Amino acid sequence: MTERRAILSGSTFEEEIGYARAVVDGDQVHVSGTTGFDYATMTISDDVVEQVEQCLRNIGAALAEAGCSFADVVRVRYLLPDRADFEPCWPTLRRCFGDVRPAATMLVCGLADPRMKLEIEVYARRPAGPDIRPR
Repeated sequence: MTERRAILSGSTFEEEIGYARAVVDGDQVHVSGTTGFDYATMTISDDVVEQVEQCLRNIGAALAEAGCSFADVVRVRYLLPDRADFEPCWPTLRRCFGDVRPAATMLVCGLADPRMKLEIEVYARRPAGPDIRPR
């Protein structure tokens, strides 16, 4: 039987809406769309670069709890209400994903809260190890 477990970040959104920050399904890790909120204080910066940095800290914590890291990311989706906010984020995103080179998509769309300037969703594959059952 394949392991399936939810990873929660403590975000009030997870409880109010009914979802998990990430789901581990065997060796696959699906990280929900994640924003720049600091989940401990439920605050968010007005600056898009600060939001992307916090967003990546949030994603990194979920990946670590799942037993993997940014090096294991195979797919990333960037969602932004304003396409002009994307380019200022590139240096931060390159530091995180530049060596990994996951498949990526950027979409311009509305987000749930007008304070949110971006949302990032990632898919990762956990490295083989003693706790991973072969297929």
